[in-house]
Amino acid sequence: MSDQTDRITQLEETIAHQAKTIEELSDQLTEQWKVVEQTRAKLDRLTERFLSLEEQALEAPAITRPPHY
Repeated sequence: MSDQTDRITQLEETIAHQAKTIEELSDQLTEQWKVVEQTRAKLDRLTERFLSLEEQALEAPAITRPPHY
């Protein structure tokens, strides 16, 4: 019987360890998702700003002949 008890104890310890690991990975995934969302929001703001600045930019001057021609 002792072998069975030891085996069950070992299995319970393994399950507890795996449960803790899964919880830690879940927490890390949650934190990474927050970083991804923040990065996405910054990218959206930068894209809007770039497009706004691009619209405000002066058009390129017309190509004309230099005065010495």
